[in-house]
Amino acid sequence: MSMYSGVYQHLTKTSNSIYKDKNLWHNIFYKEIVSRIDETLFAPLFSETSGAPNAPIRVLVGMMILKEGEGCSDQKLFENARFNLLFRKALGLVNMDDSVPTESTYYLFRKNIGEYFKKTGIDLLEACFQQITKGQIIDYQVSGQSLRMDSKLIGSNIAFYSRYELVHKSLVLFYKSTPKEHFKLLSDEKLARLDSYVKEKSADTVYRSTKEQVKEKLGELGTLIYSIIQSITAFQSTDYGTLKQVFKEQYDVEEDAGIQLKANKEISAKSIQSPHDPECDYRRKNDEDTKGYSHNIAETCDENNPMNIITDVQTAPASKADNEFTKPATTNSQKLLQDKITNIHTDGAYHSEDNQTFTREEGINFYLTGFQGAVPRYELTKDDHTIRCIDTKENVEVEVVTTPKGKYRIKTGKGYRYFTDKEIEKQVLRKEIAQIPREIANKRNNVEASIYQLAYPLRKDKTKYRGFFKNKIWAILRCTWINCVRIAKYIMGIAKNEAEKVNNTLLSVLLTFLIENLFNFKAFRLRSND
Repeated sequence: MSMYSGVYQHLTKTSNSIYKDKNLWHNIFYKEIVSRIDETLFAPLFSETSGAPNAPIRVLVGMMILKEGEGCSDQKLFENARFNLLFRKALGLVNMDDSVPTESTYYLFRKNIGEYFKKTGIDLLEACFQQITKGQIIDYQVSGQSLRMDSKLIGSNIAFYSRYELVHKSLVLFYKSTPKEHFKLLSDEKLARLDSYVKEKSADTVYRSTKEQVKEKLGELGTLIYSIIQSITAFQSTDYGTLKQVFKEQYDVEEDAGIQLKANKEISAKSIQSPHDPECDYRRKNDEDTKGYSHNIAETCDENNPMNIITDVQTAPASKADNEFTKPATTNSQKLLQDKITNIHTDGAYHSEDNQTFTREEGINFYLTGFQGAVPRYELTKDDHTIRCIDTKENVEVEVVTTPKGKYRIKTGKGYRYFTDKEIEKQVLRKEIAQIPREIANKRNNVEASIYQLAYPLRKDKTKYRGFFKNKIWAILRCTWINCVRIAKYIMGIAKNEAEKVNNTLLSVLLTFLIENLFNFKAFRLRSND
């Protein structure tokens, strides 16, 4: 703090008490987030020749967290960092003349983090989150014996394109971003056709055309794209790679028939959904279509914890199944926790044979709140000697026959039905899940509050960013903020309880004083009357 430009000297007594209060959000953020950031984690971004960064890394990372925590724009972020005293205090800027990183420095820092991830696969902000969270877990003695998980599908900030619009816009985007000399090998006829496609509005074409006309136009468009790809081989760009990938996913090249449009059922959910965000996937969940990303959160859930902390956040294209998050989320969380994880609470979407094997080998109780799929009509049980089958609809026992191939067969009204040992194991697991005590099953439910807070600043569950990495760091920064808010509520709760204890003590002393002096006053009056 400066003797002349320190903030304290310029505030009133009341304002100073708020500014210095260690139990308020700005001081908690500085203590629990900014002060914990290990700047050496970001050393790979700076070489000996380029020198050190021209702004504190802690301030830059703190600004990124505050931006996503507050859900504000970049303009509002820099306005607060320059003129909001509490915002500045949260970043450790305690003097009036402490400078804020410039916009160019801030954007270059974010860009360098992204390029480093693309080059090495290492997310420095994720490492920073883990380092901050581990310190918080240790300092507040957060138990990690129990974890709970849930995921959230968040749509990418893109329009929903029809198949024709996707192919057309991929071509137009490539054409507009490519120097025109690269198209010199195309014939005049193809150049004219390309020019007409560039001027066309694909949404209008789809609206005005029949299904057969759209299919025909898709075929013509595929032929033109194939010619472009074959003629432009020396040029490489992101848009060129996207165009090639879209062509590969939407068309087949056959020697006899030429360029053929693939059937809809042959198009993978992992195919490109938009040339503006080629990394997002498609997924249909709960009768809703999403083109975007899936975010998975793991957090502690021990009953005796002062507060529960998010220990891991993962981001993947929307097509990734929830059960694929279980093992990495558990492994990443265990690195931060002081206790061995012994319980995991999830919903039925996290079930898989691999996860059952993994948790069993690690000595973890894997509690599922449900089981995907309809309840089977035929209920099979197996012991060392016999297999029984109950028709739950008719409530009668059905004869089971073991086939030479090791399967089990029953006779139904429509023929024969076969079962395997794996299907029987699933039925046993379904029964075990149904028998889990309600108080244990309910432990998973509160993670939905974390999911809600993750997506709270978004409109209609649509992300503000495009691209996998930008969405990944958004989720990490948002979860860092959520952990800070939980710690702040815990600290504020302690301060409130202590204040109430002090007030109760003062009240007790005051009442005792009044009662004693009241008796003394009455005694004095009696003596005076005598």
